[in-house]
Amino acid sequence: MTTHQYDVAVVGAGTSGCYAAATIADAGYDVVVVERKDAEEAGHIACGDALKGASDFPDAIPKSQLEPAFTNTDVDHGRFEIPQEDTVLEIPVPGELAVIDRWEYGRCLIEGADESGVEFHYDTVVQDVRQTDGGTVTGFEAIRKGDPVTYDAEIVIDAAGALSLLQDKADFEDATFDTNVRYSQFCSAYREIVEVEEPVEWDDALVFKPTERSAGYLWYFPRTDTEINAGLGFQMNEEPMELVDDLKRDLRGRPEFEGAEVTDKLGAALPTRRPYDSAVAPGYMAVGDAAGHVNPTTGGGIAGAAYAGTYAAEQAIDAIADGRTDDEDALWEYNVNVMDHFGARYAALDVYNIFTTAYDIDDLMALLAAIPGEKLAEALYGGSTSLGLGLKLKMAVKSVGHWGTIRDLYQTKKAADRLLDHYESYPSDRSGFEAWQQERDAIMDDIYAVTGAEPKY
Repeated sequence: MTTHQYDVAVVGAGTSGCYAAATIADAGYDVVVVERKDAEEAGHIACGDALKGASDFPDAIPKSQLEPAFTNTDVDHGRFEIPQEDTVLEIPVPGELAVIDRWEYGRCLIEGADESGVEFHYDTVVQDVRQTDGGTVTGFEAIRKGDPVTYDAEIVIDAAGALSLLQDKADFEDATFDTNVRYSQFCSAYREIVEVEEPVEWDDALVFKPTERSAGYLWYFPRTDTEINAGLGFQMNEEPMELVDDLKRDLRGRPEFEGAEVTDKLGAALPTRRPYDSAVAPGYMAVGDAAGHVNPTTGGGIAGAAYAGTYAAEQAIDAIADGRTDDEDALWEYNVNVMDHFGARYAALDVYNIFTTAYDIDDLMALLAAIPGEKLAEALYGGSTSLGLGLKLKMAVKSVGHWGTIRDLYQTKKAADRLLDHYESYPSDRSGFEAWQQERDAIMDDIYAVTGAEPKY
C-alpha cells in the first residue's frame, strides 16, 4: 500500500477545502487535497449558484481570481412568489449579490489553490479514518484510481460535504466534536440549468416559491437573462418529494420556460441545521457543509465555507507550529471564530426552520404576505428582526384568521433572540462548553414548547 505524508490533508475540493488548503500552502506547509471526482468533474456540484457576499472573499484565493465564474452581477433583490395569496414580495437582500456558474467557479477555486502550491489527488475515495489509541486522527485510508493508499498528516481537514463519511468512521467519544447529526437535519435538493428562448423579466432577482408543503421551496436564479438555475429541495424529515417531477410540473406552468432546453442536471444533500456545536477533535477539523456551515433558511453556504476553511487553516498552522496537533484545546479558536463570524446568526435562523415544520402551509404563506419585505430580509439573513406596535397591528389586520400563528411567531422570535444572545457568548475555551450546551438546550426546549415542533436535535 502506498503511503503519502503531508502536514495537512484536506478531503474535498469544494470552497472550504480549497480555501483551507491554499491558506496552508501560502504559509509554507505541505498540503494535499483529495477529491473523489476526476480532474474534469471536480468543482461540478449541485448548487443554486446564488452568491451572497460576492464582494468579500479571504485573501488566499481573492475575488479577482473567481470573477470569471460570475455570470450575473445585476441581481440585487429576492422575489418571493406566494400563489396561495396571489402575492409577490420584493425582498431587499443586504450585501452584494451575484449568480455564478458553479462548475466554472469550482475550476477557479482549484486553479487558485494550485497556484498556491496545493497538491491535488483526484479519483480518490476515502474508506476509513486512522486514529491513535487516544483518539487523535492521524490520517485516512483511501482508494486512488483503484489502488489502496494511505495518507498520514498532522491535521486532517474534513471538507467532504454533507453527511461526511469521515465522521461516520471516526471515533469522537472523548472529543467535543458534534455527533448529534441526523438525516432529518438535512435537505435533499435537485437543480437543472435551463436555457430559455427569450430573456426573463426577473433577471435582476433571485426568485423563490414555496412547494406544496412547507418543508421546501422552489428557486429560479438567473445566471443570465436566458440561462436559469431552476431547482427545489425538501427537508428529509418530511415525506419525500418527487423532485424531478415536481420541478418539471412547475416549469411547465411558467410561460417563460416554454420551449426551454435543459443543459445540466444534478442533485445533492445539504445541511439545513445549526452549525456544529464543535467541529474540532484531536488532529481533526470539519468545515463547510461537513460542519453545518450553511444558512438554514436559504441554503446559501459559499461565503461561510470560504471563511470556515480559512479559519481552520489558520488554527492548523498554529497547532503545527506549537507541536499541539493532538490537543483539541489548540484547535478550539476555530470554533470561536466561526461562531463569531456567522455561526450564531445561522443558529438563530434555524429556529425559523423549526417553526415552519409545525404549521400549515396556508397559514405560513398568509403570514409571509403580511410581513414587509425589508423585515423578511432581516429575518432571513440576520437571524432577527424588530416588530413595532404599528407593524404588529398592520399584520393583524392583513392576517385575519391566522392570529394564532402570528402570536406563536412572535413568541418564537423572542426565543430566537435569546438563542442568538447565547451563541454570541460562545465559550472561549472548552472548559465552559458543557455548561454553554446545557443552557442552549434549555432555550431550545422553550422553542419546541412554543412551536409544538418535534425536537430537531
